[in-house]
Amino acid sequence: MAGVRERVRERVRESAGPSVRRLRRERQWRQDGVVAHPDRAEPDGFAHHVAAHRTPIFRELAGVDRRLQENKAVNLVIAAGRLDGLVLRPGQRMSFWRLVGKPTYRRGFKDGLVLRQGQVDEAVGGGLCQMTNLLYWMTVHSPLTVVERWRHTYDVFPDNGRTQPFGSGATCSWPVLDLQIENRTIATFRLSLGVERTDLAGAWTSDQPPQHTYEVYEAAHVMTNDLPGVFTRRNVLRRRVFDLAGVEVADELLAVNEGRLMYQPFLESGAAG
Repeated sequence: MAGVRERVRERVRESAGPSVRRLRRERQWRQDGVVAHPDRAEPDGFAHHVAAHRTPIFRELAGVDRRLQENKAVNLVIAAGRLDGLVLRPGQRMSFWRLVGKPTYRRGFKDGLVLRQGQVDEAVGGGLCQMTNLLYWMTVHSPLTVVERWRHTYDVFPDNGRTQPFGSGATCSWPVLDLQIENRTIATFRLSLGVERTDLAGAWTSDQPPQHTYEVYEAAHVMTNDLPGVFTRRNVLRRRVFDLAGVEVADELLAVNEGRLMYQPFLESGAAG
């Protein structure tokens, strides 16, 4: 009898789980004053460049159906349409998921590549983490503050062609894993996002000239062999802050990262711990 009750409770938890997670997230949005309907503006009035970045949409990934990458491009176009032109005023906080909304087939989202427990899979809205990765990287090169960011827990692909440090992205999963950014300055910022023929491109611009520049760098990087065939990668992301004369005025902690490797790394003798 006890076993039957437990199975019933488990089914109830599974069925209620998505609704509970949605309600918790909506409550957090309300409590923290996350903007639901931010202003939008044309580029005029935001002439000062703050940060920009672009990433390729299509990559040669062994064993991955190109259809998933083509679908990812569709998903990125929909999300970009919800975010492009957004204005973040002093004191405002934005949430990626509150603005983009739940990815569904009805809204035009398609099945794209996702990672589940480090394995390649597909799901509606897959590939949107490319946008949160780009948003995070641009924002840490700006005076804006990242107030919620979730790291990737697996390092799936080797470093071939990597141009940014390990752990410099931000994963997303509706509605639990969100990316939230707050404007704690006296300036107003405008976000531009667009899907070009081969790239996702974005930029932060401002109505006031920037007072600092930023350099993000990796520290304390290590790969350890924790168990037979099990490797973990760890590092710390920091950023140097420079004034307009090029003088370093701060060295700030951004994130502490840890991820299980899903490939066999080349470890020099004595590198495994």
